[in-house]
Amino acid sequence: MILLIILCILLPIHNLLLTMGSMAYVLTVTTGGYDVRLGHIDRIRAIAILCMVQVHTAALIPPEGISIGHPVAFISAAIGGMAAPLFVTISGWGMYSSAKRRGSSDNRDFSSWMRWIIPRFIILIFCQFLVNFAFLLERGGRFEWMTPGVLTLLALAALFGPVLILLKKGQRVVLMLILILSPLAIGSLGGSDLPWLERVYSEGGWEWLQRLLLDGTYPALPWMAFIVLGSLVEDYRGSSKIKLLTSLGLFSIGASIIYSYYEGMAWALTRGDALLTFFPANTPFIFTSVIFVIIIFKLLEGKEMAGGKPTGGESLSWIEPAGRLSLTIYVSHFVVLGAFALKMQDESRLGIYLAFILTMFHTFIWIPLAILHEKYIPNISFEGLLRKLN
Repeated sequence: MILLIILCILLPIHNLLLTMGSMAYVLTVTTGGYDVRLGHIDRIRAIAILCMVQVHTAALIPPEGISIGHPVAFISAAIGGMAAPLFVTISGWGMYSSAKRRGSSDNRDFSSWMRWIIPRFIILIFCQFLVNFAFLLERGGRFEWMTPGVLTLLALAALFGPVLILLKKGQRVVLMLILILSPLAIGSLGGSDLPWLERVYSEGGWEWLQRLLLDGTYPALPWMAFIVLGSLVEDYRGSSKIKLLTSLGLFSIGASIIYSYYEGMAWALTRGDALLTFFPANTPFIFTSVIFVIIIFKLLEGKEMAGGKPTGGESLSWIEPAGRLSLTIYVSHFVVLGAFALKMQDESRLGIYLAFILTMFHTFIWIPLAILHEKYIPNISFEGLLRKLN
């Protein structure tokens, strides 16, 4: 439903952007010796990063009169709840695909793997620190300079890329299930009672590792489950097992909504007393997100893997440049939000209409900017730097 809402907002402006972005269709996979750009992968990246921009912007400028229980707040939180798992999964897909290509080549000795791992690790860690400095708590933001986040999670995943390609499908399924269930195993170590200021702060190296692995904003347990899911999406593509899992998953999600209703508790909250929580990410949230991510992959894939076109054909190709620039957009939008946060410190909340307009503008402006970037300065980006270092 959230995906449909986003597409309905985007479609009215697609004719103009399609003219600007007609060059779209360039994550690369090798098929029969040719490099082919998968349109649905770039579209999933684009939707994920735009949703993350939206939820971060909405969180910074909540309109006056909108409480955490308001339907508008719930929709915004739902978009954010979908965005991060989708972003991590599609990043895991890309990392696994790249590692698999490297592993199948003749040049796969230790030094070759180090040339694959080290640039990714350094760039992702560097970008995380850029995000943190741009959005510091003391300047109205939400992070401390050392806060581990989603980019440090991806950096950690890069270290395990070579290991992941050695595991068989069944082993990766078991690993993903262990990660999904890990919040139940670690219990209070996941920081269920940790306030935000403590969740983003760490004193010393050991506490920083604790935030990275257990109780930070995107700890490895359980968020690495989406990295493993990204590796499984490709291998189980078209399998009848995926359809069965999706059906059972949707039934379970429906049952959980009914259960929460009869128990008189919230079904989902960013944090607090609810069946699904994001901070920390509990097992019901991870499971629900896995199901929705699989559905989104299936919806947008269309017939592309069978030699046809992704869902929407060329009419949606104009959002693909934003997907190809997702890391740069992720860092850049926090720079914009950091400047806005500094200006808005100690100011009163904006009205609902102005807040909505600013949020939507800041979300969708990245589409034409990405198209213009790809047309005029395609190599000036973190993605371009990574390609050069590789």
